[in-house]
Amino acid sequence: MVTASIPRRLARRSRTAIVAALTVLLIQTLIVWNFSNLDSGDEQRAGGGGSSSREKRDRGSDKDDLGLGHEQQEQQHRREPAPGAQQHSQAMNGYFSHRPKEKQRTDSNNENSVPKDFENIDNSNFAPRTQRHKYQTELMKKPVSKQKEHIKRKLALEAKVKENSLLGKTSNEVLHYVGNTSKNTSNSNLKDSYKSSKSHHTKKSGSSSPEIKYELPPKCEITGKEAISALSRAKSKQCRQEIAEVYCQHKQGKLMPEKVTRLCPLEGKSSNNVQWDDDSVEYPTVNPVRIAFVLVVHGRASRQLQRMFKAIYHKDHYYFIHCDKRSHYLHRQVLQFASQYPNVRVTSWRMSTIWGGASLLSTYLQSMRDLLEMSDWSWDFFINLSAADYPVRTNDQLVAFLSRYRNMNFLKSHGRDNARFIRKQGLDRLFLECDTHMWRLGDRKIPEGINVDGGSDWFLLNRKFVEYVTFSNDDLVTKMKQFYSYTLLPAESFFHTVLENSPYCDTMVDNNLRITNWNRKLGCKCQYKHIVDWCGCSPNDFKPSDFHRFQQTSRPTFFARKFEAVVNQEIIGQLDYYLYGNYPSGTPGLRSYWENLYDEPDGIHSISDVMLTMFHAFSHMGLKRAESSLHTDGENTCRYYPMGHPVSVHLYFLADRFQGFLIKHHATNLAVSKLETLETWVMPKKVFKIANPTSDFGRLQFSEVGTEWDAKERIFRNFGGLMGPMDEPIAMQKWGKGPNITVTVVWIDPINVIAATYDILIESTAEYTHYKPPLNLPLRPGVWTIRILHHWVPVAETKFLITPLTFSNRQPIKQEELAKFHGGPPKNAYMEQSFQGLNPVLNIPVNTAQVEEARKNAALVGAKLENLVDSLTSSMWSAVDICTTGPSSCPVMQSCAQTAWSSLSPDPKSELGLVKHDGRLR
Repeated sequence: MVTASIPRRLARRSRTAIVAALTVLLIQTLIVWNFSNLDSGDEQRAGGGGSSSREKRDRGSDKDDLGLGHEQQEQQHRREPAPGAQQHSQAMNGYFSHRPKEKQRTDSNNENSVPKDFENIDNSNFAPRTQRHKYQTELMKKPVSKQKEHIKRKLALEAKVKENSLLGKTSNEVLHYVGNTSKNTSNSNLKDSYKSSKSHHTKKSGSSSPEIKYELPPKCEITGKEAISALSRAKSKQCRQEIAEVYCQHKQGKLMPEKVTRLCPLEGKSSNNVQWDDDSVEYPTVNPVRIAFVLVVHGRASRQLQRMFKAIYHKDHYYFIHCDKRSHYLHRQVLQFASQYPNVRVTSWRMSTIWGGASLLSTYLQSMRDLLEMSDWSWDFFINLSAADYPVRTNDQLVAFLSRYRNMNFLKSHGRDNARFIRKQGLDRLFLECDTHMWRLGDRKIPEGINVDGGSDWFLLNRKFVEYVTFSNDDLVTKMKQFYSYTLLPAESFFHTVLENSPYCDTMVDNNLRITNWNRKLGCKCQYKHIVDWCGCSPNDFKPSDFHRFQQTSRPTFFARKFEAVVNQEIIGQLDYYLYGNYPSGTPGLRSYWENLYDEPDGIHSISDVMLTMFHAFSHMGLKRAESSLHTDGENTCRYYPMGHPVSVHLYFLADRFQGFLIKHHATNLAVSKLETLETWVMPKKVFKIANPTSDFGRLQFSEVGTEWDAKERIFRNFGGLMGPMDEPIAMQKWGKGPNITVTVVWIDPINVIAATYDILIESTAEYTHYKPPLNLPLRPGVWTIRILHHWVPVAETKFLITPLTFSNRQPIKQEELAKFHGGPPKNAYMEQSFQGLNPVLNIPVNTAQVEEARKNAALVGAKLENLVDSLTSSMWSAVDICTTGPSSCPVMQSCAQTAWSSLSPDPKSELGLVKHDGRLR
């Protein structure tokens, strides 16, 4: 009996061990898979061989960015391999995807090229994706033969439930649209009709779904899942009404033209070759052309715009400037300098032009009409530019070239077969722009009878063709305007298609005379998913190493893009000096750059509570510096009391390095009780240090924490890293070349609670890694620490500040709001996993006194809270200097205009003066 029971016990033990092992394996698999989806979309993807994250950035519209095709980048990511997945033995599991390697095409000037790694993007309908991980455990229990049937039933049921939940209806209900509506032929007409309606119609929703409200009664059944998804995501009733109206018109066949008349007498596509010799400018030009430069600008980079304008200006040409409707500061600056020159005008109308939006084409068409109606402006060519452009040849060279080819039109085509271009560009999809978003509503057919073409939306068009596009009522122009009113990236295809099929088809030159800095590996990140239901690419900014490309002579080029002074101003200076020579020795401000971040006329609603809190703290630091360094005992002449909100804030760069913020603010001089306006310069302290300088670990060069990570330019767009309790920080590391290594990253909050820890595999060629752990909010205010360990030995650490808020909704924070922002996450749990066991291992003790102090600080309000913020800010920032913008009662206070750093300092490279004898400004 004893001998017989032993095998049974062993068998039972074996079965138990096998079950336990399988259970552990299953749990690990689920954790790894789940971790890879903790942040949907693109928030945690790898960059440069390690982890990554992409923030939503809407900087207006980068008009040269191109469409690549498909709903969201999530499906692309599901196709990516993950050889760098690492499991942390004592903490969470990490999953880091690595993009397939591709050949970098730095010489491409094709605005609409589709990179190789996007070839397999699935163009399936835009709708929420299925959460497959919910069924993993259940499927593991089922026989393989039954899994497919089970999946089909589950997905079908979920799809049905999801569709109905989006509509807020029961399973047997659909949306119906009834009633008569006028036939509209453009987005603007649609919008006008909705604005005039006073009736509101609401579809009741369930308790868990938002209501879908309409301005007009429904008139058709909405069944397409792209349209349903758009309806569920649109914010305004007017936009939902437009979506429904356009969808129904399209469904009834009343929206899109089915056939268009081709008016080009040629078979196929015209091919005109043009040549250019830089020496040609030496010969006098007979009857030189005059150019209408149309500048479509947005953002706040007024000094970069003025420097570019200065480079292209000549008294014989015309300059028509459109500022984005949302760029109020830039619009004020443009109005100011445009008034100095009779050949510069600003559009009386303004549009909000978003990436890929139909509004950009509307902007160009309206600009063309306005220019043609200006009887006192006799121009020959239409050229569109942005503030991110810069000339690579002089105005004289451009005029000589265009005068030789005055009958030509210069556009860059995609260079691929049309079927592939149509698919990747989304021309066979119906789009609608509203709520500053491009909504994908379904499929459509390309009209018969014409050849569809497209490419770059930067072009040079002669006046005859502009007149034709603007005023012609023929079948081609009329129907193309209708078709492209509901098209993604319409400016990248409308002019190409009309020209190729028009009587002017023999004037097309496949060259837009531009050099564009394409780097597909970095620029194709689907970074505009928050404003368009599609993927896109964007060119990179030029750097000094690219200068040789401007000197190429293989084809005529006169402009290059993109340039950003906040990324690299040196290359702009190199190009400017190459064209026009160096500035005189001793010219101030040549290596400095200032960019406005806040201006008082915009109102404090234009900045966040975090920024407002920090800007006040910065101004307090400036006043304390004035008192400590300028004050004389027994006198109050240099003592001040802060007054009101900041007047303006500028970013300050020197030699392409961020130097901090310049805060202009009011203060009362205590000696004379007089209000003065001062400007304070604050600079961030060094927060990164090598923890173990003697270690042989030398690959890590730098580590930084911030928000608004730009994976294309590899910088944080939130310069200075101003962050509050409700922000989601990203940790970035920069690496030198070396062997493959694995490092551990540990996030530690102000009271030594370990918030997160994960491993990163750093490949030998990796340059940057970045990752955003999915931390529970709010983050505890105070100074945080990120430690980087190699083999569990600390090698470096970075500190960053999560500031408490003194403002909520731009008003002083109230007592009842404190717990929402300042108490840290519930139960000190930043994630589902607890890392408390790592504190003794990493020698990070949790001090009871620190915990109690944090609890008391979380309850502070008013002056005591301001003092806490000032103290924390001073630990991470330094007040470098302070100056006065006008007369001051402080006798030793310097004038801002006489400093080298103030926003009022001389900046000759961007300042616009009188027109010189040769007709130029530069």
